[in-house]
Amino acid sequence: MFAKFRLKIALVFVDMFALSFSGLVGLCLRFNGWPEAPYIRTWGYYLLVGVPLYFVVYYYLGLYRHLWYYATASDLLTITGAVSIASISLYGIMHIGLRVDLLWSVLVIAWFINVLVVGGARFALRLRADLIKRSTMNGSKRTLILGAGDAGRILMEEIAKHPELDYKPIGFLDDDVQKVGLQVAGLPVLAKQDMLEETVLSHGASNIIIAMPSAPSAKVKDLVQCCAMLGIKPKLVPGLYRVLNGGFNLNSLREVQLEDLLSRPEIKTDCAGIVSYVQSKTVLITGAGGSIGSELARQVAHFGAGKLLLLGHGENSIYQIHKELRQNFPRLALVPLIADIQDRPRIDEIFANHKPQVVFHAAAYKHVPLMEHNPVAAIKNNIFGTRHVVEAANKYRAECFVLISTDKAVNPYSVMGATKRFAEMLVQSTNLISASRFVAVRFGNVLGSRGSVVPLFKEQIARGGPVTVTHPDMTRYLMTIPEAVSLVIQAGSMGKGGEVFVLDMGAPVKIVDLARDMIILSGLKPDQDIRIEYTGIRPGEKLFEELLTAEEGIGTTQHQRIFIARQRVPDTHALSRALESFGSLVESGCQGKEVLDLVLGLAETPAQVTLSNANG
Repeated sequence: MFAKFRLKIALVFVDMFALSFSGLVGLCLRFNGWPEAPYIRTWGYYLLVGVPLYFVVYYYLGLYRHLWYYATASDLLTITGAVSIASISLYGIMHIGLRVDLLWSVLVIAWFINVLVVGGARFALRLRADLIKRSTMNGSKRTLILGAGDAGRILMEEIAKHPELDYKPIGFLDDDVQKVGLQVAGLPVLAKQDMLEETVLSHGASNIIIAMPSAPSAKVKDLVQCCAMLGIKPKLVPGLYRVLNGGFNLNSLREVQLEDLLSRPEIKTDCAGIVSYVQSKTVLITGAGGSIGSELARQVAHFGAGKLLLLGHGENSIYQIHKELRQNFPRLALVPLIADIQDRPRIDEIFANHKPQVVFHAAAYKHVPLMEHNPVAAIKNNIFGTRHVVEAANKYRAECFVLISTDKAVNPYSVMGATKRFAEMLVQSTNLISASRFVAVRFGNVLGSRGSVVPLFKEQIARGGPVTVTHPDMTRYLMTIPEAVSLVIQAGSMGKGGEVFVLDMGAPVKIVDLARDMIILSGLKPDQDIRIEYTGIRPGEKLFEELLTAEEGIGTTQHQRIFIARQRVPDTHALSRALESFGSLVESGCQGKEVLDLVLGLAETPAQVTLSNANG
């Protein structure tokens, strides 16, 4: 604190010296020598008025509050403006107030000297700080930075602050040819990024940081592949909004992740619409311990739910998400509920006691091959379990019910897909007789969910391979868990009742390409370090998934990433008969084909209503 005060006092003395010196130099230059006595008296008035005036102007314009170790070009403009305002004010006071003849030529010379000395003193502090920083960047990790923009400059400043991390930046690579050969933050721009391999070899770089937070995923993927060929695992600067908002530090640096390599359009969330139906409400999430359910809980808590009911069958997973939310949202009323949705009395008891206003139903059996071998379990959970939650939501007048569905419900080819399609029909049918809003949201695979292909590939790569892929042409729609959940919540705010919303998942991704990307991200080479092996399509799997049937078509909503399947809702009596048939199959045991035939048969029954879009 004392050192900071001492620095300010020193700057005040420098500024007042600059004022005194500049006035005298201006007079001497104006008269080609020592000025006559009357002008010496003018200089005295100049000091008498100018010293307090300049000090007050400099103070109120922040020249003694800036942290000059980080002075920029905009700070130079501030200095120039402060000197100009003070000089014009001085001229006005002396001519109008004191009627003292202060020559304009003298004032102009003094202005130049003041800007030079006042600015020079402050930028000398910046230069000193830069020299100290440069002297600390002598680590052993020779580091190349890809991207010489704002993110790269901020990254350099952060590296200079943390010599303990042992980084030694050696230069930038940037695709802007105008920057090549110049310096950014005191570091040279060595070449374009297509010279990465040559630059790494010639400069002995052992570390690479990709400081291009707004670069397209295809570009990042190319750079990561090149780094992998060089045996280097690059790190990545986070999103541009964090860099520009000052939230970036070296702890934010992370390894490149799979979602960084996927081409994903930006998701824009209508926060006001979500808040309007979630804020201060009692919200129930079934399957709250799962990948989707736990992320739903996080985002619903963030949007200001009044009370959050976390329902799940597994005590450990519910314990974990309850503990996390209790720590992050200490004021939120949290109720952990251990229950099985197949237990109808328990579900009814929960609804009777807590009266949830918004229900997100994420509890389901989702593993396609596993459900092929266990069709009775799929019926019990995905159909009758959903029926219990739907009926309770209707009975206790929940305001909104959102079913989490799947692309496997489209033209179902598996037991899991068929049971989820029937769950969609159940939701739509209940909406016809209910005062509550019942909607479903359909989307594809999510990256990193439990039992999905991503964790499996990670395990296989860690074991040294092989990485198993069912078929070279197998494709899937992929989305990250947070973005899928944000669109699910958004769709819930838009539904008027009965809609099956379809999320825009982007372009489908080849699973073999996903496997190759994951091998590369591990710093290894596909087909060399890690072998890829094809095992054949498993029971119930499709070569590719669909988000709509040919008959459904699609309707638009006000959100560019959310659409509505135009569907025929089966007759209520047909659904009731189907439920009786499912009950018989559970009692007698069944094969997967029987489940599929029953659901596909419902699609051919007379339609009760056709849905178009959420705007009308």
